[in-house]
Formats: sequence, structure tokens, C-alpha cells
Amino acid sequence: MNSNNGNGRVWNTASGLHLKNFYAPEDVPESHRKHVAVPPGESPFHRGAYPTGYRTKPWRIFQLSGFGKPEDENERIRFLLEQGETGFIMEHDRNTGDHCYNVDHPDVVARREDVGLTGAVMQSVRDIDICMKDLPLATSYGHAGGAVVQHAPFALAGYWTVAKQRGVDLARLPGTGQSDFFLTYLGCVTKQQIPTRDGLRFNADIMEFCDKHLPRWVPVSIAGYNGADTGLNAYQELGALFANAVEYLEEIKRRNTMSLENAARACGGVNFRASMDLFEEASKMRAARLMWQQLLERRYGITNPKVANLRIHCVTAGSRMTYQQPLNNIVRGTVMALAAALGGVQSLGVSGYDEALSIPSEHAHQMSVRIQQILQEETNIQAVTDPLGGSYYVETLTAELVERAWEFFDEIMEQGGFLASLDSGWLHERAAENQSEDFRQQESGEQVIIGVTDHKDDVSPFDVDGFMGVDDAYDVALERLHEVRRTRYEKGASQALGALESVCRDGENIMPAMMDALAAEVTLGEIGDVYRSVFGDWATPIQT
Repeated sequence: MNSNNGNGRVWNTASGLHLKNFYAPEDVPESHRKHVAVPPGESPFHRGAYPTGYRTKPWRIFQLSGFGKPEDENERIRFLLEQGETGFIMEHDRNTGDHCYNVDHPDVVARREDVGLTGAVMQSVRDIDICMKDLPLATSYGHAGGAVVQHAPFALAGYWTVAKQRGVDLARLPGTGQSDFFLTYLGCVTKQQIPTRDGLRFNADIMEFCDKHLPRWVPVSIAGYNGADTGLNAYQELGALFANAVEYLEEIKRRNTMSLENAARACGGVNFRASMDLFEEASKMRAARLMWQQLLERRYGITNPKVANLRIHCVTAGSRMTYQQPLNNIVRGTVMALAAALGGVQSLGVSGYDEALSIPSEHAHQMSVRIQQILQEETNIQAVTDPLGGSYYVETLTAELVERAWEFFDEIMEQGGFLASLDSGWLHERAAENQSEDFRQQESGEQVIIGVTDHKDDVSPFDVDGFMGVDDAYDVALERLHEVRRTRYEKGASQALGALESVCRDGENIMPAMMDALAAEVTLGEIGDVYRSVFGDWATPIQT
């Protein structure tokens, strides 16, 4: 059999894997067939995390939300919870958060009109407290924000400090952080951020702190999503994500401060992207669970099913949302969400249909929740665990993704590991190659995007203007920054900041000092200044 359809066209997946016209039993690799017979919920878990699947554990509806002032973000989160969201994700303003700047930093002042467009401006624990007002912290699964490595200690410490102030026992607090390398070291490289090795230290510190004080908190969520949106294809996303996990496990092994099983659990909640190739994306989720089990058993001898059972959050690809004919994106979001659900993810966020225009409007956010609710309640998806299991096509594709992903993993190891592949720019080159090929296929007509490359005439009577946030985010943030500086106990803040700098220099765990700094109302920019003084800046490999 070949992959031609009779008119000369060669059919491939989005990752370039060749597709046959149909699949038969002999197409499933012999080494993979043994996995097909294993029921869902049993090792190696590629058929699903739980035997009963979504019948007993529906996926968590978990939308990214945030803009403007902290009270704006709080209002949006509460709106989403009222609409049926079953967990919430806070988003910090990236103009300030990614660099650890206050709003009076010259680089932020120069772009003051952009402040608040990508998340709420939170420069102190007071801002975080406003953002978390009336949120059900003890009973809802929360994401504290802090998507990037150097910002995560501030965001997590702020969330935990507010929870403590409200009487919540941190030992019972559910939730997750992110602290991701893919976003700002690969995708959206920032002007200033700490070197990768120091970022690894931060994440290992967070893992240790949670192991001692927050056993229900997932400290690190490796975001393959951001690698995929940068250009990594499906098997590269898998290989790079698990190469990143190895960095954490090896660092904890070197420190010998917590068990490797606990460390694996700490970084075994991951974040993937679901894009438009429905079967490849569903197969990717199945492949990820299989690979995690293989990695832990083969490399570390870990077989505990509670640890080897990968937990997957998935977000539909914002980069596949188009500003042309934006209502088409409701269909795209549904298809991508369906792929994730068929792949058996445990939580899911659907990108807003207006995401190519702005941050999601209230209506777009509502539609993202409704898409998931319709899939859960009206399609009978929940009835059967791993409905794609045993499909000759899906099992063959799953096996091929695993094989290709391990090959890419090995290439990263040959570069010296995940962090080395970032420092050298090798991983950036792989992502850029894919992006260039993607653009070429769109230009040549090989890749069709409705409303963009084909069927461009939009006769829809509906206009989508997008939501452009609030005009006063910068001014209010500046006023509140001045208020914090004017009214806080300055001696306490100064002492806490000095203690944090000492810990950064001495190599102790950063989180206790960070908790003290947030409680003393030290600001984000002051913490960033400590980082820059102690660690310097990452030497970006990207040529400008």
C-alpha cells in the first residue's frame, strides 16, 4: 500500500508522517501489540489514566483567563466558574511578569498601552489578594500563574501567602504551577531572564518546597504547548518535553533531598497542545502516557502506578485561530477539544474564537466552556474509555509517534540535554525549520486553511471586534505601586529583600525567603532586580 489517493497527492500527518489509504492488523508494530491488550488504567497507561475514564472523572474545564487590573481578572474568573468552569487559571501581565519588572521600569513605560492586555498586573501580594477575592481556594483546583521560570517563585509565593492569610491549610491546598522553559527560552524570548541552569535551580527548589509543605500541589507543569506553538511538531513536542523532565529528575537525584518518586510526581503533570490533525493529536496524548511510563521504568526503575500514570492538561492551539472569519474558530476549537478528549486528557482549555484578534471576550470565553460542556453532555464521549483503542490506524500512529519521539529525545541528549539544546539554539533551529515549512505549504496551497488560503469571501453578517481590555490598567498599577511603597513596613520589606538576595547567592532553597518577601510586600520589580544582580542574564542564542 502507498499513501497516494490516485491523483498523485501524498497524504501526511501534520508532523509529516506518511499515511496509508487504510490500515490493517499487520501495520501495528509487533512491539506495540502487547500494549493494545492492556486495559485502560493499567501500565503502561497509553489506553487511558483510569479504567472508568470520563464516566467517573470528567476532564476538568480549565480556562486561561486574565487581563487588565486584578479586579478585572477576578471578575472574569468568577464569571467562568459561574458558567461551569471546574478549575481556574490566573494569568499575570506578561509585560511585567515575564521580565520581573514593575510598571515604572523604563521598558514597561515605553509600552504602557500594552500593559494588562495579556493578564492582570500584579506587582505585590496586595494585587494578588485582589485577584483572588472570593475565589474558592480550598475546594477549587487553581493555577497560580507564573508561566515562566523566573516569575514562578513570585506568583506561587503570592498565591500561597494569600491562601495562608485566609486560613487555608497549605497541606490541603489543591492546584498547580507551571514554571515553564518552553515559553520564554524557546517561543517568546524575553529581553532579560535568568540563565537556564539557575532556572533549573528555581524549579527544583519549588519541587522540594511543595514536597515538604504542599503535597496536593503540582509544582511544575512542563508546557509542551509552548514548544508546539513555536514550531515543534507532535513527536518533537513529546521528545522535548520528556527531555525537560529528565533535567528535573537528574537535578533532584543529584541533590538527594527528596525521593525520585515524589520528584516524578512533581513534574508528572504536563501541558500539551491539541491542534487540527485530529487523529495525530489524540494519538499524541496516548503516546505521552506510554512514554512517561517507559522513561520512569527504564531510566529510574520507578514502577509505582500512581507516579507512572501521567497527568495531562491540554490547551487547544491558539496559533491555529485565525483573525479572518473568526467564527470559523468555534469549529476549530471543537475539533481540537474532541482530539484531546479522545486522547484521554484530564483537563482541557479551549482557545477563544477571537484569540487572533485580542484576549478572549466574555462571550468567547463562555463559548469555550460551552464547547466542552456539549462534548461532555451531548456526545456520549464519556461512555467508553479510550474509544480509539484497537484502531489499526490509531495504534500504528501512536507507535510511530513514540518511536519518532524517542529518536528526537536521543538527539536532544546528544546535544548535552534539554537545557544545552536551548543554550546553543539547536532547539530553536528545529522549531524554525518547521515554521518555515508550514508557511511554505500555506503559500503553495498544499495546506488549506479555510478563510485564509481558500474560501476567503466572508459574507457572514456577524462582526467580531474582539475585546481590547481596559484603558486604566497601567495607571491603576502605577498608583498601587506607589501606595505599596508608601505604606508598607519599609524596614521589614528591606530585610526580607536582603534575606532573599543572600539565599539566591548562597544556593539555599529560594521559596521560604520568597514567601517571607511576599508577606513583607516586596514588589515584583525589586525581586527581579535581585535576580539580575545575582544571576545576570541568559545569553540568548537567537541572532537579531
